[in-house]
Amino acid sequence: MTVQLTAREPVAPPPPSGKRLSKAERAALGWALLSCAVALLLVLVAHNARHGAVAARIANPAVHGAPRPVAPLLGWTHWLALEQIGTIVMVVQLVVLIAVMWRRHPKHPVLLMALCITGIVWQDAIMNWAPYAVYNPQLWHWPETWGLVSLSPTVEPFIVVGYVAFYLAPFFPAVWILRRLQRRRPVDSFVWRHPLISLAVLIYVVGFVYDAVQEILLVRSQLYIYSQVIPFGSVFAGKPYQFPLLWESTLVTTVMIPAGVLLYRDDTGRTVAEKLAQRIRGFRGHPALGTLAVMFAILNASYLFLYGGSFAVIRASGAATSIACPYPFPEAKVYDPQGYYEKAGQPGPYSAGIWDGWQTGQSGRPQVHAPSSGRCSPKSG
Repeated sequence: MTVQLTAREPVAPPPPSGKRLSKAERAALGWALLSCAVALLLVLVAHNARHGAVAARIANPAVHGAPRPVAPLLGWTHWLALEQIGTIVMVVQLVVLIAVMWRRHPKHPVLLMALCITGIVWQDAIMNWAPYAVYNPQLWHWPETWGLVSLSPTVEPFIVVGYVAFYLAPFFPAVWILRRLQRRRPVDSFVWRHPLISLAVLIYVVGFVYDAVQEILLVRSQLYIYSQVIPFGSVFAGKPYQFPLLWESTLVTTVMIPAGVLLYRDDTGRTVAEKLAQRIRGFRGHPALGTLAVMFAILNASYLFLYGGSFAVIRASGAATSIACPYPFPEAKVYDPQGYYEKAGQPGPYSAGIWDGWQTGQSGRPQVHAPSSGRCSPKSG
């Protein structure tokens, strides 16, 4: 008996349930989702935007409108509109620039740093509280009673989204100067042996001047004020546009310097942030994510502990005794957590803010005997 074997025809695999997206399609989907998220964020901001001193926490019910006891820079009353429109234009340009550069140079360290610097804006309300930075209530702002933003002495404005143009800008002229110095000096010189220290010093110098010029003009235009400063090291002390030059322009570089140092490339072509990220085992397979995480962690720590912590010590010490007189925003309560305005005869009502206890080295706003006249009293004028 002969058995004839016949070959079985191969069975075709079942058709795939769905077509996988290509890399380009996944990228397009990602950008579409990101655009939707940004659009939703803008809708949220527009829906909750406020203008003026609205909440009872800061509003002075005895004042209607926004009278100003002191004229702004050059007597021009449209600075706020110009600054807010300028911020919108700048942010739109930055978003477009980052999007274009990301397509050409995806995950570039400078772009990752721009995202990280923008990300630390969540701490801005704390950093308004720490150095007595009182913003003009006429700025468009978040609701004054919302969680973290309520830490601001008056309001938390939207214009702070432009952080990247402030904290990252000094890096570029500083690293340009460093490269020129290195080209002109032998390899055993200081700028070659200690490039990170050299870059830090250059960023400090550039950043100090950059901050001082910018902030003095902004304060003079009444975008905000420093309601209390240490007399020593400050310019225009006692005026409504006083500015803590030595303190503020030095401490802002505690964020500028780490941002710049992390972007420095050595002769291997890798940045300091990339090299630090490679030391963390969990990020070795995800270098861009690791770089982003390292940048974000270091910048947040620098901002919170070096900048904010230093000003918190100044607050607790009671050394910031010079007040901006007269208080330029009468539609809002006078921000007077330590009673210096009331002692100087500035009419109330007064606000101690949210953190007026152990955070300021005291237990609430102190009881003050208001004099019949004083430096800030209307009678003294």
